[in-house]
Amino acid sequence: MVVTYQQVASSKATLRRLSAHAFVVLDEVHHAAESRSWGDAIRLAFDASPRRLAISGTPFRSDENPIPFVRYVDSVAVADYDYGYAAALADGGVVRPVFFPRLGGRMEWTAPDGSQQAASFDDALDPALASQRLRTALSASGQWLDTVLAQANEQLVELRRTDPTAAGMVIAIDREHARAVAALLRARAGIVPTVALSDDPGASGRILRFARGDAPWIVAVRMVSEGVDIPRLRVGVYATSTRTDLFFRQAVGRLVRFTPGDERQSAYFYLPDDPRLRSFAVSIQEERRHALAPRRDDGAGEGPPRPPREERPVRENLFAPISAVPEGEFRLVAPVAPTETKRGPAPASSEDSRLGVHVDAPASPSSAALSLRERREALRQRNATLVRELVHRKRRSHAEVNAELNRRVGLSKVTEATLAQLERRVAAAEAWLRRR
Repeated sequence: MVVTYQQVASSKATLRRLSAHAFVVLDEVHHAAESRSWGDAIRLAFDASPRRLAISGTPFRSDENPIPFVRYVDSVAVADYDYGYAAALADGGVVRPVFFPRLGGRMEWTAPDGSQQAASFDDALDPALASQRLRTALSASGQWLDTVLAQANEQLVELRRTDPTAAGMVIAIDREHARAVAALLRARAGIVPTVALSDDPGASGRILRFARGDAPWIVAVRMVSEGVDIPRLRVGVYATSTRTDLFFRQAVGRLVRFTPGDERQSAYFYLPDDPRLRSFAVSIQEERRHALAPRRDDGAGEGPPRPPREERPVRENLFAPISAVPEGEFRLVAPVAPTETKRGPAPASSEDSRLGVHVDAPASPSSAALSLRERREALRQRNATLVRELVHRKRRSHAEVNAELNRRVGLSKVTEATLAQLERRVAAAEAWLRRR
């Protein structure tokens, strides 16, 4: 028997009798907590079942409603079995590594109370003003969104040279914003994107045709999220003001689906340099780095923090964006140690540089803000990334590439290298990559 959670809520007594000797599978069980009535009904209907399998791709919620049959410790859900992004990435052939180019900017706007405001993403603001700042950056009339769309389209054009079906996705704020984004793509790149709106009865059909075709871009409002499978999506632009960890991870999930037949796949999700969005990206990037780094036994890390509640939406009475000017270059999100107060530089992969994505740090980090340990770790990560690229480009084994690089800088083991030797090894690897 297959039923919806809504049907469970209206037939809980009948289902309780039927499930007393049944195996119950609760798919995407976090939806069962969307209202108190649903959660209570699921418990009543299935708590007598001798076997239950509750599964979810996003096993937490942004509100306070508990998920039925989930064990909580200090208000955090605890799974009996967890297969996350890091494990899937390490297994290979399941998900793609995803990178998060982000762009700063300086925004000016009229606040709902009529006051004039101006701030960059580096300025500390209260939640209401931070939300207004993000809405201003995402305005289709400003320069910021236009710049990001242009860079994202260049990235997609480059990917389509080797993967002609690769596609991009823009997640817009609402229907008016989606149409404005589509107009920008038409004006700047000559592209007529697919537009999928949640209140459009034909949206599902358009998404299905887009998934099966080779059109380059789709612009959507809450349509290309959970449950939609378009493996050819390789580039994304997060152009929505929704700032919850749940929605962000669902959006990222559209870009990480692995396509069989191509072992080298990366996805790129362009973000505003909003502090909260940056923190969400950092948590995913750290999972990616742990999965791709050489395996070592350093114990299990802590689970993801409990997602914050979403602040109330901006009042639309007097709010109006004035300008949104991009600042700086595109940078990749860099993990921040718990004791740090500023963003640290992220080691660039050769693939990032080759595809035109600028990053926070130079190839050989030497900033005084980094400790010796952090500089050494960044250089080791950079060396490891370059070795993987050389293995792919030069058709040699890891052992051969490492031996050749060690020979060029006079090393016996990378683990015994000084900072200067690691920097020379990076330079040697980059020079080797540049050679035809």
